[in-house]
Amino acid sequence: MLLAWKVSKVESGGNCSGARVCMKRLKATVKTAPAGRCVTCSMHARSRNYVSESEVCKLESLPLDFGDYHPLKPITVTESKTKKMNRKGSTSSTSSSSSSSVLDPLSSVLDGTDPLSLFAAAADPVTTTATMDSTRKKRDKDDSSAVGSDFEPWSSKRGEILARYTTTEKLSIVSGSFSRKATTTGSAVSEKVRTRLEELDDLEEGSQKELLNLTQQDYMNRIEELNQSLKDAWSSDQKVKALKIVIQCSKLLSDTTVIQFYPSKFVLITDILDTFGKLVYERILSMCVDSRVSLPDNFSPESANDTAKETCLNWFFKIASIRELIPRFYVEAAILKCNKFLSKMGISECLPRLTSMIRGIGDPLVAVYARAYLCRVGMEVAPQLKESLNENFFDFLLTFKQIHGDTVQNQLVVQCVEIPLYLTLYSPAIDWILQCIAYHAPEVLLTEMMERCKNLGNNALLLNSVMSAFKAEFIAARSMDFIGMIKECDESGFPKHLLFRSLGLNLALADPPENDRLQILNEAWKVITKLKNPQVSYCLFCFAIHSVFNKREVNTVLADVIKHMTPDRAFEDAYPQLQSIIQKVITYIYDFSLLFSVEKFLPFLDMFQKESVRVEVCKCIMESFIKHQQESTKDPVILNALLHICKTMHDSVNALTLEDEKRMLAALINGFIKMVSFGRDFEQQLSFYVEARSMFCNLEPVLVQLIHSVNQLAMETRKVMKGNHSRKTAAFVRACVAFCFITIPSLSGIFARLNLYLHSGQVALANQCLSQADAFFKAAVSLVPEVPKMINVDGKMRPSDAFLLEFLCNFFSTLLVVPDHPEQGVLFLVRGLLNVIQDYTWEDNSDDKVRIYTNVLHLLSAMTQEVYIYHVDKVDSNDTLYGGDSKFLAEINKLCETVIAQILDHLKTLGKEETLKRQSQLALYFFNTILAHGDLRNNKLNQLSVNLWNLAQKHGFADTSTMVTTLEYIKKRSKQPELSHFADLALRLPLQSRT
Repeated sequence: MLLAWKVSKVESGGNCSGARVCMKRLKATVKTAPAGRCVTCSMHARSRNYVSESEVCKLESLPLDFGDYHPLKPITVTESKTKKMNRKGSTSSTSSSSSSSVLDPLSSVLDGTDPLSLFAAAADPVTTTATMDSTRKKRDKDDSSAVGSDFEPWSSKRGEILARYTTTEKLSIVSGSFSRKATTTGSAVSEKVRTRLEELDDLEEGSQKELLNLTQQDYMNRIEELNQSLKDAWSSDQKVKALKIVIQCSKLLSDTTVIQFYPSKFVLITDILDTFGKLVYERILSMCVDSRVSLPDNFSPESANDTAKETCLNWFFKIASIRELIPRFYVEAAILKCNKFLSKMGISECLPRLTSMIRGIGDPLVAVYARAYLCRVGMEVAPQLKESLNENFFDFLLTFKQIHGDTVQNQLVVQCVEIPLYLTLYSPAIDWILQCIAYHAPEVLLTEMMERCKNLGNNALLLNSVMSAFKAEFIAARSMDFIGMIKECDESGFPKHLLFRSLGLNLALADPPENDRLQILNEAWKVITKLKNPQVSYCLFCFAIHSVFNKREVNTVLADVIKHMTPDRAFEDAYPQLQSIIQKVITYIYDFSLLFSVEKFLPFLDMFQKESVRVEVCKCIMESFIKHQQESTKDPVILNALLHICKTMHDSVNALTLEDEKRMLAALINGFIKMVSFGRDFEQQLSFYVEARSMFCNLEPVLVQLIHSVNQLAMETRKVMKGNHSRKTAAFVRACVAFCFITIPSLSGIFARLNLYLHSGQVALANQCLSQADAFFKAAVSLVPEVPKMINVDGKMRPSDAFLLEFLCNFFSTLLVVPDHPEQGVLFLVRGLLNVIQDYTWEDNSDDKVRIYTNVLHLLSAMTQEVYIYHVDKVDSNDTLYGGDSKFLAEINKLCETVIAQILDHLKTLGKEETLKRQSQLALYFFNTILAHGDLRNNKLNQLSVNLWNLAQKHGFADTSTMVTTLEYIKKRSKQPELSHFADLALRLPLQSRT
């Protein structure tokens, strides 16, 4: 080891606002080289004139007449061509392309096709099928877009229905034996027809068995098996078997033995019906494809050939032979779209007939879902035909009284189902029918619908569906009418709190009339306070009306919610609803000075007793604050409230908290800290940071942010004082420095501490706190030996060498301007850092140590200049302190000799065959360092550079292009008067070939 520390303990008196900090004072001495070491030359640095070099390196500015040219404007080549191809299977096309790439002349001539591919495609059924599939997908997309994107599709409601309507009762399902009867090859056509009709009758004449005592999951699995059986039968060309499966599934919709499961059963069965309808339609459509040319999207019946029409009629005749009403209705509705192949008026004629068929279904629940299915199919195939939608709804209103008839009541008694639960079974069907009716409907029709609901005695079920389906603007404009209707409803049939919830959701989306707002609140409150279940009603209604009332009304609402939710800790059962209230409040009141002035807001937060829920609420509030707070704040109300909220989030962190959760919480807290500013009251700002440090000590990213914020505060103080600190401001910046010096050791990340020591030392140096800056830099030097070989980076273990190399390079750049301490040796910090680097255990296959030594030579060369390349304002660096003293320069030369010796020793150790490439790279790297910083008029240094050049090429591992470029650079620089000696050097640097 060439360099060694002499350690002594010295008190840093007066540092860090009077605090007495004891730490190691690091001194270094140069040890003599061991015996046997080769004599090396010192690094004679060339004199640099940084100002003139900067002028030479500036880019030459030339006047340029831009005209239409702009450097950021892309170059576009536009080529338009029109080609008409007469080959079979191709059509005329017009192509226009804009591209910066070169067009393929062959592709452009053939218009994207070639004859061989056309012939192969014509003979390949797979290609034909693929073409049909792509056409089919496009047509399906067009059909689904027949209604706009503002129409909520059935698929979005499917999952909600399956999740909501479940049962623990045992279910049953009829399973048929779908065995295909063999037919003789020579049978007549009439015999085939008779056989197929007999197969259909088999399903109704004893070829089925009933599976009993199925759980809900077993039932759903069986339905899925039937769906798969349908697809398998269809793909194997067993069309009759597929039809029998669909008929069997449709008959299940007449079964209401487990009535609370009926909505989910409807969803599952109609999935099978949809599959069947799609298969039939695509089968008929495929018959219309001729020579790979498919029908257009809006084809007319005349475009369909006779085979397709005959097949389509055959399907309708088969379905018409089904004896039972419900399966006949559902199967025909499933293939309603196929009427497009028969006549233009086919769909418009079938919809009224199918609507009339539903009148024959006696069970009101079964009937309303049949109407919902017909409306769904009608909206998919003919959304413009509104008459059948209205007729379905009006028919439902006429038969609505059946719900309270003896037949339904007796069924509910047998199944032990209460009327409120039974009525909720109607909601999905009625909501869908009303959604279809209300889509782009005139306001006159909506008013008529509402009046008809009134005539039924303000039935709560219909009223809730109307408020769910109609436009929010329509409901909000008639808020008082709906409140009056809700008041007259009988709660025994349908819970009123659900009605208020639906009304509240509409008020959240659309504002009611300005003059009615207060009256709406008062009228609603009169009814809500009388409800039997005020807790639920408050939570569901109140959260939606915050957006339409001012601070006083919000405070009133919150107070009443607290009043009704506090007894018996009722809030514990309503956390989701209470969270919804908070979300609505902060969505519409994002002026936090106004929000926290609401008297009952913080007491409302206290109702969240469950820690996980409370933390989620706090996160929601902080996210809103960071999103909407545009300017920094010092409002004590906001600060106290948000500090409490941030403290709640911080205290939730424990040993089991995930790192992602910690990062999220820290990011929210840091966002709050960045938004706090006391302006020119820097002392108050520092006091806030001190308080924040004590509150958030368990989140390391928050501590890092606080250190950066305090350093920024010190620099702002320097900016205000223009670098000339008074006694008061000098004491203040020392207090800031002390904050950082005390806080950094509490961090666990080794590189976070190193970088913050360096950054804080730079801030201290900029504020003329020289002894404090020394303390930071010494702490950084002492910490380097603790750097582990592997560190955790984003959850993965990585080698630390690259990070350490980057830090040390930054450290060297700072050390250039750090003045020597009068009581320490020359360059005591550089010497101390070199000793630490020498003692650090490096990887055997790593050259980072030598790269660091090479960077040290950059630093030492810069230190020998009469004027350094950069300075810190109001701080005298060593160029001013020593003034180019010969003893100072001699010390630098000694360090250079030692460092160069270390580099050359390492190059010698790389003489083995497996390390020759590394040796070549390092030799060239060292050569470039000497070339850039050394005075090559020195013979020894000149000879060393030539030796390094030859070593880099010696074993053939040097990059030839790099060597050539380097030599050209030397020759170019030799033309400058002060570097004329480079010409002689260039002559001594041969380029070796690899031949």
